[in-house]
Amino acid sequence: MPEVYVYAIAGRSAAQKKALMKDITDAVVKNFEAAPDAVVVQIVEAPKDSKSKAGVPFSER
Repeated sequence: MPEVYVYAIAGRSAAQKKALMKDITDAVVKNFEAAPDAVVVQIVEAPKDSKSKAGVPFSER
C-alpha cells in the first residue's frame, strides 16, 4: 500500500487539497501500478508561525 505525505503550510482550501490528493493518487496508480483504493495520501499542514525558511517564519514572509 503506497503512502504519500505532503508537508505544506496551512491555508489551502478543501477543494485545492482534494484536487492535489486526486492528482497524486492518479500518478501513483500509473507509475506504481497500484490499485486506487490502495493509495493513501496525507497532507500534513503546519501553521505559518511553526515553519520557517532561511530562519524567517512563514508568518513573517
